[in-house]
Amino acid sequence: MSLFLKFVRYALLLLALGPLPVMAETFVVKDIRVEGLQRISPGTVFNYLPVKIGQRIEASETSSIIRELFKTGFFQDVRLEREEEVLIVFVSERPAIAKIEIEGNKSIESENLLLALKDIGLAEGRVFNRSILDKIEQELQRQYFSQGKYGVRLESTVTPLERNRVAVNIDISEGVSARIKKINLIGNDSFEEEDLLDEFTLSTTGYLSSFTKDDQYSREKLGGDLERLRTYYLDRGYLNFKIDSTQVSITPDKKDIYVTVNLTEGEVYTISDIKLAGELVVEKEEIFPMIRLRRGEVFSRKVVIGSAERVTQLLGNNGYAFANVNSIPEIDEENRQVAITYFVDPGKRVYVRRINVRGNSQTRDEVLRREMRQMEAGWFSTDAVTRSKERLQRLGYFDEVNVETPAVPGSTDQVDVNFKVVEKPMGQLTAGLGFSQSAGFIFSTSLTQNNFLGTGKRVSVAFDNSDSNTYYRFGYTNPYYTLDGVSRGFNLSYRKTDFDEVDTANYLTDTTTAGINFGVPITETDRVNFTLDLVGTDYKLGASPSTEIAAFATDNGDSFLDFKLGSSWVRDSRDSALLPTKGARQSFSADITVPGSDLEYYKLAYNQKRYFPLSDTFTLALNGDLGYGDVYGDTTRLPYWENYFAGGTKSVRGYKDYSLGPRDSANDPLGGNVRLAGGAELFFPAPFKMVDRSVRLGVFLDAGGVFDTAGGADIDFDGLRYSTGLSFFWLSPMGPLGASLSMPLNEKSGDETEIFQFTFGTAF
Repeated sequence: MSLFLKFVRYALLLLALGPLPVMAETFVVKDIRVEGLQRISPGTVFNYLPVKIGQRIEASETSSIIRELFKTGFFQDVRLEREEEVLIVFVSERPAIAKIEIEGNKSIESENLLLALKDIGLAEGRVFNRSILDKIEQELQRQYFSQGKYGVRLESTVTPLERNRVAVNIDISEGVSARIKKINLIGNDSFEEEDLLDEFTLSTTGYLSSFTKDDQYSREKLGGDLERLRTYYLDRGYLNFKIDSTQVSITPDKKDIYVTVNLTEGEVYTISDIKLAGELVVEKEEIFPMIRLRRGEVFSRKVVIGSAERVTQLLGNNGYAFANVNSIPEIDEENRQVAITYFVDPGKRVYVRRINVRGNSQTRDEVLRREMRQMEAGWFSTDAVTRSKERLQRLGYFDEVNVETPAVPGSTDQVDVNFKVVEKPMGQLTAGLGFSQSAGFIFSTSLTQNNFLGTGKRVSVAFDNSDSNTYYRFGYTNPYYTLDGVSRGFNLSYRKTDFDEVDTANYLTDTTTAGINFGVPITETDRVNFTLDLVGTDYKLGASPSTEIAAFATDNGDSFLDFKLGSSWVRDSRDSALLPTKGARQSFSADITVPGSDLEYYKLAYNQKRYFPLSDTFTLALNGDLGYGDVYGDTTRLPYWENYFAGGTKSVRGYKDYSLGPRDSANDPLGGNVRLAGGAELFFPAPFKMVDRSVRLGVFLDAGGVFDTAGGADIDFDGLRYSTGLSFFWLSPMGPLGASLSMPLNEKSGDETEIFQFTFGTAF
C-alpha cells in the first residue's frame, strides 16, 4: 500500500473517532473540567475520578477511567476529551426519583412496601436506574407470595419530569390469596392423619383462618411443620423415621394449593440401657433422678434431651457453669433397641468474682443486693442467678431486668454476674374511671411511691368513689424492716358503704381503720403475714330496713370499736400475676376480734387457683374458695357487713353480683357465714396475633353458693348454683376489662340472672 493511501486511511479513522474521546497520546493533566452536571457537585466527580492534576495518563487508561465513573451509578453516559493539557469529562446524569406512588395494594400497607423497595435501592431522592425495575418486581412478588397471593400482577410506569427527575408509579393487582385445599400424608400406618395434622401450623381453610392465616402456604411454615412431624415420630420411638419427599402444587387459576408429604415410619425402638460416662463430679445418686428414662420404655428424643438438660442444670447449680452433657445413642438394629450413654464433661468449677448492677440511678444499690440469691465469692449457681433475676422483676421497680455471666479475662474458673436494670418512674400518679354492674361508675386516684426515695419502701395515698363506696387510704410498707426480709407496714383508711346501692340489704356503714402489719418470708414462694387493726364502725339503718337489719342494731348497738388480729399464709408460684399460664396461688387467712371488743367474731378463709399448661396454646385453671365465720361472747350473730356473698364476675358468673344465698324479710340478699365456690376454666389466646399478649379467652364452669348456719342450720348443697359460658379478658391501655357470656345451669325461682357481665378499669 502506498504512503498516500496509508495517510488517508489514518485521517479517516481519526474523523470517525471524533474529538479525542480516547487520548491519542500520553500527556500530563494540567487541569480537569467536568461538563454536563445538573444535580451532582463537581467535588463528587473528582472524588471518584482516578486522575489528579499533575498526573501523566496513557491512552490505554481512558477506558478504566470511564469504568470507574460508571461504577458510581450516577451517570448514564461518560466521555473523555482533551483540549491541549486539559482533561474534559462529559457526563450525562441519571434522573433522580422525585416520587414513588403505589396503587392497588390492599393486604400490604404502602409504608411496608416502600421500606422493602428502599432495601433494594428504590426510594425518593435516589438515582433512578432502569435495570432496578426487575428487582422491584421480584421483591414485590416475594412480599405477596409470602401471603399466598400467587396471582399478583405488577405494572411499573416511569414518567419523566423537569430538572432530570422521574416519577415511578407501581400499579398492583393483588388477586385472591391461594388457600391450602388439601394436605396429604402418605405412608403413615401407625397414626391417624388427623392426629398428625394437628401438629401442623398449616391447615385447610377453617372458621378462624381469616384471622389466623393458617391456610396460607409458605415454605418456612411447611419446613417448621415437617420438623414438628419428625419430632412427633422421634418422641414415640420411630428412630429411623424420614420424610422421603414433599410436593407442593397450585391449580392453574392460582387459588388452591395441594401439599403432599411422603414419609417412611420405620420401626419402634425401646431403651435397652442407660449409662453414665465422663467425669462424674456429682454423685450418681444425684444424677440418675434427673434422667427420666426407664429400661424397656419406648425411646423418646424429647425425654433424652430433657434429661441431658436437667443434668446440665444440676451441674450448673453446683458451680460447673460451663458443663456439657451429651447423649450418645448405641443402636441395635436387629433387636430395635437403643442404649443411651450420657457423657459428662463438667469443665472447671466456677466461682463468682463480682456481682455488678447497672442502670439503678435512683434505686439504692442495697435494695437490689438484698434480693440476690447468688453470693459473691461463692460457687456459681444457675438457679440462684435465675431466682435473683426473678426477685428483681417482682419488685415492680424496673421495666426490664437483664443478666449476663461473662468469664473473667485471664481466668478459667471465675465469672462476673452483671445485672442491667431499666428503672420505672419512682412516683406514680394515677387516675382511673371504671364501671361494674354492682358498684356502678367508679372514679379512683392514687399517688404511689413504690420505691420511696430509692429505699424500696412503699408509700401510697388513694381515693376511690362509686355509687356504693367512698374510700380513702394512706399506707406505708418497709419490705425489709429486718435484714431477713421481714416487712412492716402501717395503714389508715376510711370507707363509707351504702349496701342498698349494691343491691343487698338496706343499711350503711362508716368504717375507719388504723393498723400495723408484718410479713415473714418462709421460702422463695411462701410468706406469712400478721395484722393488728383498730376498727371503728358506725352502723346506720336505711329508710326502710328489714326486720333482720333492725334486729341487729337492737341486739348489738350501732357503734362499734374492735381490735382485730389477723394472720395469713400465701404461696404464689405463678409465672404472671395478670395472665398466668402455670403455677398456683394459695392463701389461708384467719381474722378474729380480740375479747373485749364491741363485736366478737372470727373468720377463716382458704383460696387457691392452679394453672396447668396443656400446650403452648391452652391453659387449664382450677380454683376453689372456702369461707367460714362465726361469733363468740355476747355478740348475737356475724355482722352483716362481714358476711360472705356469691354471684357475679368473681364467683359464679351468670348470676347477679351478691345475689346468691339467704335473703331478708324484704327479699334483699343478706349473705351468709359460709361460702363454697369453685370452678374450672380453659384459657386460650385470641386469634389476633397483635393482641395475643394482652387478650385471653376462656371456657368456664362455675359453681358456688352462700349459706347461713348461725341458727344451727346445715349446709344445703341443693343451694349451690352452676353456670357455664365464655370469658374474655383484655389488659387494655386504660385498665383491665373482663367480660363473660354465661348460661345458668340450675336456675331456680327467685334467682337473679345476668347473661352478660363485665367490669372495666379499676373495678376489675
